[in-house]
Amino acid sequence: MATGGYIVSSNIDQGFGGTMAQVYDAYMVPLLFAPYAADLVERVGSRPAGSLLEVAAGTGALTRALASGLPDAVTIVATDLNQGMLDQATRRGISRPVTWQQADSMALPFPDASFDIVACQFGVMFFPDKAAAFAEARRVLKTSGRFLFNVWDRVEENEFSSVVTDALAELFPDDPPRFMIRIPHGYHDVDTIRRDLASGGFSGPAEVETVPKRSVAPSFNDPATALCQGTPLRTEIEARGGTLADATAHTGKAIAQQFGLGPVDGRMQAIVFDVRRET
Repeated sequence: MATGGYIVSSNIDQGFGGTMAQVYDAYMVPLLFAPYAADLVERVGSRPAGSLLEVAAGTGALTRALASGLPDAVTIVATDLNQGMLDQATRRGISRPVTWQQADSMALPFPDASFDIVACQFGVMFFPDKAAAFAEARRVLKTSGRFLFNVWDRVEENEFSSVVTDALAELFPDDPPRFMIRIPHGYHDVDTIRRDLASGGFSGPAEVETVPKRSVAPSFNDPATALCQGTPLRTEIEARGGTLADATAHTGKAIAQQFGLGPVDGRMQAIVFDVRRET
């Protein structure tokens, strides 16, 4: 997602520089992340805040939306584990000063009770220890501070991801790449997430909302390029001896068969959580 950087392990982290970060920013952000960034900004802006920490900021899709949509008085610190993603974010520029900082969401380098809000867009699915990351978010929040984040719903509710996954299973029938199902769309059970929040110390109820939106692109090639070349799915394709060009062409053909040559318009769906630090 995530927009959170797709961070799962140090090996994946090392692959997020250079070309992948650029493809991610050029294709993934407008296709999937920008509409949900606007949604999170509206939720954040509904209640006053003086300081905000974004974790798993990726190339800054949510950061830029926050910078444009929140009052200038709100200070914004945006972090990501992967420096390559942050480098791409800073190259893009932003409408007002933001502090960019490399940081691990499971070991945040900030004092207790530092922020009014912690926000994360499509990043929590990738944390190896989700309860530990939630505990860190709680630790750096002030009392009554809010933790807002979103996750993707199951892959069947996200048409481009579903079509690409099925198309790659045709291309690699003996060992289908399962990254999209395993990670981005693998953490959507609300009860599981509530339990992880409780394990992280959030004792109060979480407000939860399922948010459907449309994913729109100028061409069938955009979703294929975004998912095959702008996420760690590319690593799984190459590990099976495939080329990114062939995988992109094959998945693009599948998207075109279902949605036309372009512009294409697919259903996507996320789940948004809003929880307070009560004590």
